[in-house]
Amino acid sequence: MPETNAPQNTPDHVLTPLRTRDLGLKSSGLPWGERHDIGRARRQDLPRASLGGWSAPADRRDPVARLMDGNVGRDPSLVPLRMSRMATSPFAFLRGSASVMAADLATFPSTGLDVIIDGDAHFNNFGLFGTPDAQVVVDLNDFDEVSIGPWEWDLKRLTASIEVAGRSMGLDPALRAHAVRGATAGYRSEMHAMASMPVLSLWQRRTGVADLMGDFTAESRAEWAADDAAHAMLDKAGEKALQSNNAALLASMTQTDSKKGRAFLQQPPILTQPDAAVREQVAAALNDYLDTLSPERRFMLQRYRVVDVAHRVVGVGSVGLRAYCVLMLGNDESDALFLQVKQSAAAVHAPYATPLPEDLAHDGRRVVYGQRLMQAVGDPMLGWTSINGLPFYVRQMRNLKGSFVPEKMTAPTFAAFSWSFGALLARAHARTGDAAAISGYCGSREGSGKELDTAMLSWATAYADQTELDHARLVDAIARGDVPSMSDGSEAS
Repeated sequence: MPETNAPQNTPDHVLTPLRTRDLGLKSSGLPWGERHDIGRARRQDLPRASLGGWSAPADRRDPVARLMDGNVGRDPSLVPLRMSRMATSPFAFLRGSASVMAADLATFPSTGLDVIIDGDAHFNNFGLFGTPDAQVVVDLNDFDEVSIGPWEWDLKRLTASIEVAGRSMGLDPALRAHAVRGATAGYRSEMHAMASMPVLSLWQRRTGVADLMGDFTAESRAEWAADDAAHAMLDKAGEKALQSNNAALLASMTQTDSKKGRAFLQQPPILTQPDAAVREQVAAALNDYLDTLSPERRFMLQRYRVVDVAHRVVGVGSVGLRAYCVLMLGNDESDALFLQVKQSAAAVHAPYATPLPEDLAHDGRRVVYGQRLMQAVGDPMLGWTSINGLPFYVRQMRNLKGSFVPEKMTAPTFAAFSWSFGALLARAHARTGDAAAISGYCGSREGSGKELDTAMLSWATAYADQTELDHARLVDAIARGDVPSMSDGSEAS
């Protein structure tokens, strides 16, 4: 049962995410203009200003206790590393505390306009990755917390992360506010553009590296235009992503062993060798994974053989979940394919969001399903499996991946990226939700829509204050010895 407010019912005649077996071609939908009006009328029940601000309720649960509950089921030897990574800064804390924000978001009344939500759409979860035809695109790239919920939950996580990151960069309040407003304006503008767009055109849209700062044509883009530094960062990130491939991983992560042949380099505690039984279980689980792929990908993968398995610590919030690297070889030792097999925990929004259909009870399948729906173009190797009864999903490692580090950005660059990430989030939501209704609620024209921008800025500023307080609580708990930490990245205390 939800701990707090459950999302309100979706207005009649608005498109909502459905189970695939419930989809059909006989439903009679309303024209986009009428759905736009339904969304606009929703403002009467829930004014946009009510989405802003934040004040911790008196019965708010201690965030450190909630985080410790989230460590249940994780590898206990890695919990200190997770806590240590989260304690490094308020932004690192925010990245690892999606469960805390999920509970806080559920205290707000909902717009009732559901989409497939990413659930963890913070600034660093947008980045570069490769398409099936080896092109580099920019999009959301982390889907561990995918669920069904109101669109504003993702936008609130994005805007709060921008405010927290802006503080870590040393930006003054005006510059941070400009970036936060930019993310909301980008979201509104792109949602408005897609409200009346032909459905097929919407699903065909994708953004290459060179297009990120020019792919969106809304009038508000000019206020958040990219500077030269933004274009230089994009060019550099794109070039670096092209080098993040299987050949590079083969050179950096493996060595030739006299007994085993090609094998992973051990880099404890980050990259370690599991025992023989675990390696065999991971390799065997890939057989079930094959059944979740398209037939042509199954055919291709059968040209490879598994030669080694390693355990690898990943991320901030994911630390402690089981994640394995699999080295596979094809024609010879230079023909490598690297897969990541990552454990899936229950989505942090699950206690508060719209219940998922029974066919997504497997959390690995939930992640894969959500990623396939939200990304404009995805990883053809994406699938799911189980190991010892635990759910996992499988994807390519370093599939032309790249990221954008906010601390290396100028203020105009940070604002330009914030606008673009807001627009990319809108595009992901429009694929499974009702762009017309959401646009009607948000307000697309500059005079009306700025009310939402103001509300999100109010929320982001107040929640960043809360994040700093929560981060300080974690630091104090570690100092007192109440929470285990890993002092130097290699030894647990």
